[in-house]
Formats: sequence, C-alpha cells, structure tokens
Amino acid sequence: MAEVTAAAVKQLREKTGAGMMECKNALVEAEGNEEQAIDILRKRGLASARKREGRIAAEGIVGAYIHMGGKVGVLVEVNCETDFVARGEEFQQLVKDIAMHIAAAEPRYVSQDEIPADALEKERDIALAQARNDPKNTNKPDQVIDKIVEGRLHKYYEETVLMAQPFVKDPAKTVGELVTEKVAKTGEKITIRRFTRYKMGEGLERRADDFGGEVASLIS
Repeated sequence: MAEVTAAAVKQLREKTGAGMMECKNALVEAEGNEEQAIDILRKRGLASARKREGRIAAEGIVGAYIHMGGKVGVLVEVNCETDFVARGEEFQQLVKDIAMHIAAAEPRYVSQDEIPADALEKERDIALAQARNDPKNTNKPDQVIDKIVEGRLHKYYEETVLMAQPFVKDPAKTVGELVTEKVAKTGEKITIRRFTRYKMGEGLERRADDFGGEVASLIS
C-alpha cells in the first residue's frame, strides 16, 4: 500500500474542497493515485448531491454577462440554500461561469425535462429517418438502429440542454458535473432555475441596403 502523506492530503483538499479525512480515505482507497482519488471524491460528491435534492434552495443570485461589445447578453438565476453561500466567492464565480457559458454555447433548455414532448419526438423521428436512410445501415437490426438514434439524441442534448453541454472553460466536464462539484464543496443544494439569452437584432428582419440607390438619390 502506498504511503499517504499529509502533503498529498493537503494538495488533494485544495484541488477538490473536500474534507481532510475524506481526502485521506480517498487517497488510501486509490493507493496514493491523486487522479483516481479525485474520481472517488467526485463520485461521492454526486451521491451527496442526490441526498440534497429534496432540500429547498430558495436563496441565490441572478447573474449577468455581456459579451461582444453588447451584442450578446445573458441573465441567469442560480439558487442555493443559504444567503451565506450565495454571497460566497465560490458560488458567485459559478454563476459568472454559467452566464458566460450560456452566452457562448446558446443552450435552449436548462434540463432534458424542459424539452417539450413534441419537440423531442420530432428530433427522434428525424434521427430515425437519417439512420434508416444511411446506406451504411442497410440490413442492420432494429437494436443497432435504436442505438444510433439514441446516440444522435445524446448529441442533440449536448447542443440544446445546458446541464448536458460540455463546460466551455473545461470541456472534459459537463455543466451538470460542474454544478455537482460545487454542491460537494459548499455542502448545499445548488440549482440553475432559469436563464434568458439575448442577441442583438435576433428575430428582426434585416434591411437590405441598396447602396447604389442611395448614391443615385444623393446626386439626383
């Protein structure tokens, strides 16, 4: 068994925000391998987050992010359990990161549960038609086609669902996993309740400038 030093425990604690004993136990279980210990703590953090799902998260803040010289703006409400955590640097940075992510990644929903049933069915039908019309899938059994469809739906979730999207500052984790990490660190339930993304001129009909006509009108 690899020796677990106090320095290794301290370093793991600084990286994960977990308690000293939790870090030590994780390192012992991982036989001193820090990356494996982090995975162990993340899994335990996820379990802790699930235990907190029944709690009420009515505190929090509304964060804002403006990008590209005012061309894109985001408002997002992120909730936690106490005002103490809401005012903390860790939570406020999380809200800023989520708002920035929304500006960059353009999600349409917070979670899969928000996708209207008819919209999801439409995407499933399109994915199924694409799979069946692909010559490479000729004569493949239905079970294989179903897996292809599920794979394409997973891609759809990554494109449209905030919690399923790879986090822009660290694509190795999803936004959902980022939130779970913060739950483990703060010890409170954290939820992204809602967001609105604004893009300058979105939905407006653009004017087609007739520069030749403008010049002609000036000299006539």
